[in-house]
Amino acid sequence: MSEEVCVTITREENFRFSVDFGPGMAAMIADEPVPIGEGAGPSPEQMLAAAVANCLSASLVFALRKFKEDPGKLTATAMCKTGRNEQNRLRVIGIEVAIELGAEPQSSSQLERALAQFENFCTVSQSVKSGIPYSVTVKGADGRILK
Repeated sequence: MSEEVCVTITREENFRFSVDFGPGMAAMIADEPVPIGEGAGPSPEQMLAAAVANCLSASLVFALRKFKEDPGKLTATAMCKTGRNEQNRLRVIGIEVAIELGAEPQSSSQLERALAQFENFCTVSQSVKSGIPYSVTVKGADGRILK
């Protein structure tokens, strides 16, 4: 089974972009932090961290619900770490996610089983962890492929 998700990014000015998720979903603004951008929205690193934390949280809820358990109000915090590679280019070098359950752990008889498997349900974190192949095409305003 293969599915596609399409997101359209449109430059508004400087490093501020409109992010369009498609029909029926609110668009958002993304921006680089000061001094490069104006910090008018989340940076690409923040969006990546949010995607990983959101997917892991949803996967934990899914795993617990398989056992008819409820995690209560769940909170996840993701820390995206950047560093320089051998060419002195900034790269994401790690993402740390801390998930806090709203329900007391002893209230879940199946918590241990859910914790052992929930990461395997997370599409985003497992893909990021193994590395995601990508391709890029650059077109000129006239439609000509430049790269």
